Amino acid sequence: MKFEEVFTIKKPIIGMIHLAGKDKADRMRRALYELDLYEKEGVDGAIIEDYHGSVEDVYDVLKESNTKGFKIIRGVNVLSDPYSSFSLAQEFGARFVQFDSVQSGHIDSRKYDRLRNQYKDIVVLGGVRFKYTSSTGDSLEEDINDGRNRCDAVVTTGDGTGIETPLQKLKDFKSILEKFPFIVGAGVTKENVYQQLMIADGAIIGSYFKNSYTMNKIDRERVRSLMDVVNEVRNTRNN
Repeated sequence: MKFEEVFTIKKPIIGMIHLAGKDKADRMRRALYELDLYEKEGVDGAIIEDYHGSVEDVYDVLKESNTKGFKIIRGVNVLSDPYSSFSLAQEFGARFVQFDSVQSGHIDSRKYDRLRNQYKDIVVLGGVRFKYTSSTGDSLEEDINDGRNRCDAVVTTGDGTGIETPLQKLKDFKSILEKFPFIVGAGVTKENVYQQLMIADGAIIGSYFKNSYTMNKIDRERVRSLMDVVNEVRNTRNN
């Protein structure tokens, strides 16, 4: 399965579900509300992540979202055990998983390769020079080529959550990746999304939709206004 077969629209936007909430029931309510909001406002996908929750929360939200019949494309990122993302995605019909890094030295290559072979229909968004990961000591081209061989779309970020990814970094990545799917994974806002998407092929957005703090609730107007700019990018000739 290829990235373009899952996200058939140009410049897909993927919203984060951080599983914030005061208790288990609240985390579930908020996650379902956020999925509904994303779907209604035209966000193309959503990643259910155990950022503030647990693997059990991820499982429960995936299960309940199936029951509710959401149409939005769902993905999984289990930060505490990324390898478990594959089986969770498969069980509940999620189409992709995210690994914050797929670079050598950051993953168990044998285990990862076995799972990739087992779950061929699950698309992987793989981090390269991702926030909070250590340097490999290799050149940019070596890092990108290493990562590209292990995923279906490369994701990179700036230095941290909510911090803008430098345009020059995006340009450097794109010059090497060329037509290989390339996602900007942090720091996208209404103010910079046009420029960022003129380089990258899509974006993962979390903090901006929540007014810069992942514990906050999603601001519908922020989602709506950013998607308005995204649609401008999609309508730009030759983009």
